[in-house]
Amino acid sequence: MSSSAKVLDPAFQGAGQRVGTEIWRIENFQPVPLPKTEHGKFYMGDCYIVLRTISGKGGQYLHDIHFWIGKDSSQDEAGTAAIKTIELDAALGGRAVQNRELQGHESDKFLSYFKPCIVPLEGGIASGFKKPEEQEFETRLYVCRGKRSIKLKQAPFARSSLNHDDVFILDTEKKIYQFNGANSNIQERAKALEVVQFLKDTYHEGVCDVAIVEDGKLDTESDSGEFWVLFGGFAPIGKKVASDDDMVPEATPAKLYSITDGEVKPMEGDLSKGLLENNKCYLLDRGVEFFVWVGRITQVDERKAAIQVAEEFIKSQNRPNSTRVTRVIQGYETQGFKSNFDSWPSGSAAPAPEEGRGKVAALLKQQGVGLKGIAKVTTVNEEVPPLLEGDGKMEVWRIDGSAKTPLPNEDIGKFYDGDCYIILYTYHNGERKEDYFLCWWIGKDSVEDDQKMAARLAKTISNTLKGRPVQGRIFQGKEPPQLIALFQPMLILKGGLSLGYKKKIAEKGLTDDTYTQNCVALLRISGAASHNNKAVQVEAAATSLNSTECFILQSGSSVFIWHGNQSTFEQQQHAVKVAEFLKPGVALKHTKEGTESSAFWSALGGKQNYTSKKITSETARDSHLYTFTLNKGKFEVEEIYNFTQDDLLTEDVLILDTQAEIFVWVGQSVDPNEKQNAFEIGQKYIDMAASLESLAPDVPLYKITEGSEPCFFTTFFSWDSAKANVHGNSFQKKVALLFGIGHSVEDKFNGSSGGNTQRASALAALNSAFSSSAEKPSSTEKSNGSDHSGPRQRAAALAALSSAFNSSSSSKPSTPRSMGINRGSQRAAAVAALSSVLTAELSSPDNSPMESSKPSEGSPLAFAPEAEGETIYVTEDSPETSEDSKSEVALPVLDNNDGDMQEKPDVGKEDNDGTESSATKFSYDQLKSKSENPVTGIDFKRREAYLSDEEFMIVFGMAKEAFYKLPRWKQDLSSCEIPIHLKITSYLVPLFLGLPRFCCTGCSLPLQRWSQALSGQKK
Repeated sequence: MSSSAKVLDPAFQGAGQRVGTEIWRIENFQPVPLPKTEHGKFYMGDCYIVLRTISGKGGQYLHDIHFWIGKDSSQDEAGTAAIKTIELDAALGGRAVQNRELQGHESDKFLSYFKPCIVPLEGGIASGFKKPEEQEFETRLYVCRGKRSIKLKQAPFARSSLNHDDVFILDTEKKIYQFNGANSNIQERAKALEVVQFLKDTYHEGVCDVAIVEDGKLDTESDSGEFWVLFGGFAPIGKKVASDDDMVPEATPAKLYSITDGEVKPMEGDLSKGLLENNKCYLLDRGVEFFVWVGRITQVDERKAAIQVAEEFIKSQNRPNSTRVTRVIQGYETQGFKSNFDSWPSGSAAPAPEEGRGKVAALLKQQGVGLKGIAKVTTVNEEVPPLLEGDGKMEVWRIDGSAKTPLPNEDIGKFYDGDCYIILYTYHNGERKEDYFLCWWIGKDSVEDDQKMAARLAKTISNTLKGRPVQGRIFQGKEPPQLIALFQPMLILKGGLSLGYKKKIAEKGLTDDTYTQNCVALLRISGAASHNNKAVQVEAAATSLNSTECFILQSGSSVFIWHGNQSTFEQQQHAVKVAEFLKPGVALKHTKEGTESSAFWSALGGKQNYTSKKITSETARDSHLYTFTLNKGKFEVEEIYNFTQDDLLTEDVLILDTQAEIFVWVGQSVDPNEKQNAFEIGQKYIDMAASLESLAPDVPLYKITEGSEPCFFTTFFSWDSAKANVHGNSFQKKVALLFGIGHSVEDKFNGSSGGNTQRASALAALNSAFSSSAEKPSSTEKSNGSDHSGPRQRAAALAALSSAFNSSSSSKPSTPRSMGINRGSQRAAAVAALSSVLTAELSSPDNSPMESSKPSEGSPLAFAPEAEGETIYVTEDSPETSEDSKSEVALPVLDNNDGDMQEKPDVGKEDNDGTESSATKFSYDQLKSKSENPVTGIDFKRREAYLSDEEFMIVFGMAKEAFYKLPRWKQDLSSCEIPIHLKITSYLVPLFLGLPRFCCTGCSLPLQRWSQALSGQKK
């Protein structure tokens, strides 16, 4: 190499030689490797290069290179990162996928490397870094967006940053709060909890409290109260305001441009792979993303120029910052690129890893770039997926017209290629009581009617088992290991026994070559292990033989076992087992290759040449997980990169493609109608992948239901059975896993989310109403007659509150609440906060609208919500009253079953006329709520009944008999001496709990009368 040759940057020596992630930071315009301990830390003033290496098909390494640009970095640093990315790609053979990542707009693939999220840090190499011990803890507010790949963005620490649509995380020194907007996505809530745990472990050394605050719930004594105190107190929060960073470009029909001499020119005609020439670069515009396609024999300078031209073109189109740019190389296009074309013919195969690397190295050498430390490719041994538990119950039916015929035990394992079969295997797996593997097998020569009937009857069996079985559709020749292992042995024979097959060959005038006990038949024994050793009937000719295998030749009553010279002992043993299953008790004639008798060759029609090449069945395990959408009738998928078990969200239907098998995973919370369409969804994916990814159209297809995942599915995950056994929606599951199984969270998503927003708005309105009225009005306001605005506000707020809670109680949940908190207790807690506001207001000098009902001096109302099904007590404490002499008011609560009112048993019972039947009497001073010598053990809702006749006449001005003949509401107005704020609260408590609307204990004044009273219209 000449002295002028440019040597590869030393920082990239040996890069990409192992699976994993490598990161370099641009320092003084040079890449500097970062240690593993610094991975995931991205400073806003810097640029980074991130290399991700994975093992692809055949063990070859595949690479993704991302250059991340901090929002405070310089343009020169960004340019250096882009150029160094191209140099790194050259060192890896020029076939890596390149991605530009702007801070705050990172791709899902990039974010998947740093789960659950990245937290951009202030500063950079130029401005200097602060050591952790030099940093003082700063309270920060983050908005958390994304159902799987989470984008965490810091927001100003102010109430105005909050809204009803997003999930927020408030990170304080002692506690981390998660605030769930009333309209926020349930899956974003679940993912935000992962971020909370990450912040706790990373920045709090795993030691701090965690609290969940629900929008629309105000409880001054709980985490909610603490949360709002940090924002200066509870107040209404505004609607979400969209910013430039929130703008996401819309997907548009793909447009193809050629890049020639630095110019972008549109291509005419329909999109097709044939438009792409291997010596040019192209730009594909999808609206949300740009792809730069690079021909395999383009020059390095052309590739650099293509990226620069693409970025200039994006700026000229005024596209938002979130527009992504991805560069792909010919032969290594991503699924996202190929999906823009109606089809993607296989054409010429991509160059072999070493071939491609050599060509790129030669090109670069010609241009003065020397390559050192280029990564080598290593092969990866195929792993056999786990098999189902043995010793289960096996049932097999053959489809015959519209019915299924059960196979006798002696025939289970024999399959004819002209028939269809249903297989049900029942087994026990771990803690679960019973698991089921249900599939239908489709012979290659079976009729279409039998194929459809097999699918229909299998679905019927699944429904009778409450949808629990794993369902599979298996085509002949694509039998998966877990199916083969269930049959020892498994034989696939020619012909068919069903009426449909017999009718087909009769109509076509074909010869019926169905296997019989006396025909000439040759069976090939493939595989030596239990998961791949099936026997298949082949053409009875010498050309079918293979020196690497064993064969069984049946000729009348004679059975030969032929051992190829390269066959294994295990194959020979299995051949004996198959022969005994095929013809029990028959004498076997063992024949080694080269020692065949004339009878052997005669049965095969004479001796002929045959192969000695080993037949390999390559099973790929390149697994990908996808979500899907139907966009204007077109089936589209989006990959979930670096997927884990946590990505299986119970509200979703997902597709797992392992190349060898397709799984459609259905969450428990999915709509029932969508659950029924699992196989249709899977078939749409197969049709799409067959045209774009050359997927075999007859690949096995499975439907997997959440909670019944088999071992051959869970093997693609780091499976945790504890996670799989947690019930509830995504958020509930995550809460249970992070805070303990017993931790409960209210399920507000079973009904409409409108109630949440209503409650939040109603509480905000109440807060505004009572807070504003507590301030003393100015003389100008009084003279203008505006001093009644406060009462009117309160009346309106109460009406809003009634509407909010009525709507939420009337909506029925769609699914049972497995982890719900007592809704009554939550509402009661909100009443406590409201009561506190009312008490403070009514204790002020200026409360003219309710001056006649001004409460006596005493402590504020204490409200203690109890568990569901118990009575809730409102207690007023006086400083002069001892602990044993508290006056209690018992409120009726809902019964758990039917919602009827229940009350604490009364000491005394009244007769039909309302008079007290008990002879027990007390004085008026004892029956008052502020009595110095209060009565205990009475019905506090009917205090007047305990007065003597004489004292009753003095207090009410009438006899008891006349009093109880009055309408009920007049009785209540006469008897209520409880302070007005207690009356309002006592009305609201049953309102919140869904009970009949009494204004206070012992009073049945309806809401509209209290609204009038509060507004000054009627006192």
